[in-house]
Amino acid sequence: MTPSQLKEYKQAAIVNTLRACQLFGGLAAGDLKNVAAITVLKHLGKGDYLFREGENSRGFYIVQQGAINVHRVSSTGKEQVIHVFRAGESFAEGTLATETGYPADARAIESSQVLLVQKQDFLGLLHRQPELALRMLGSMSQHLRVLVGLLDDLTLKDVETRLANWLIKRCPDAGSAKPVAIELTMTKRVLAAELGTVSETFSRTLAKFREQGLISVRGKAVTVLNPSRLAALLRQHLGE
Repeated sequence: MTPSQLKEYKQAAIVNTLRACQLFGGLAAGDLKNVAAITVLKHLGKGDYLFREGENSRGFYIVQQGAINVHRVSSTGKEQVIHVFRAGESFAEGTLATETGYPADARAIESSQVLLVQKQDFLGLLHRQPELALRMLGSMSQHLRVLVGLLDDLTLKDVETRLANWLIKRCPDAGSAKPVAIELTMTKRVLAAELGTVSETFSRTLAKFREQGLISVRGKAVTVLNPSRLAALLRQHLGE
């Protein structure tokens, strides 16, 4: 493969990643190519930091492969996971409109590749093509609804409710009595943090669900034995 062919291949891969991202879902091929031209591919090993809280924003990111843990650390040193972003998801878009820097830390929890859409170049692109911003508004509103949904999940009153909600969301039919196997794509520690708790409490909650005959656990697979029963428990916890 010649250098020019390799460059074209890499750009095509970037365009495909942008196309799969909710934020750019409504853009035409030409617009995606313009965004790809100002995008930089970054490789991270497991445990590498993408940015730290307060650092000047270089732009926003889209995960091409792997997983990025965006979190904040409290004054007592406790890490609170905001979200684990995976392939096709974007984050840190809010820093486009502020000079205060990144509001949290971002760390790869596995070998990852991310796209950096460079801030100044992207703002320049929007200035030259204001219609591009208008075409993105619909996609951004859907993206915002997803993020609001994540915040709603974290406000549920206890770990049992949050875990039941997390499991039910991954069942194709919450009213079914047929078992559903859910493969955990992250460690239990990371999932516990994403649910706003610690590993010990998460493990106790899993054990309680097992004792109640709601789930079974084998390795990294959690099987919801009867989604309708778990959904009923969730409604009870929510007071519905």
